[in-house]
Amino acid sequence: MAIGAKDFIDKLLVEKYAKEQVDNHNQADSKYSPDEVFEVMNHASCNAINYFKLSQRLAIACYAVNAKAATYRSIKPVRQG
Repeated sequence: MAIGAKDFIDKLLVEKYAKEQVDNHNQADSKYSPDEVFEVMNHASCNAINYFKLSQRLAIACYAVNAKAATYRSIKPVRQG
């Protein structure tokens, strides 16, 4: 993967922000350690995965209940003539 501007808009953005400076984020003390942040992110992703799996199982169960409770009736063919 190449680094650098690939089209006209990217070149304009590079020129615009080439001389901009930002504060170094490593110098600021954080209230939370990186390990705590990653642990919370891990818990959030596990919760999302579990929610997705449970919602899939619930959908399957609801489909099965609805299919079992459904009543089917035959339609008599209409005679023509």
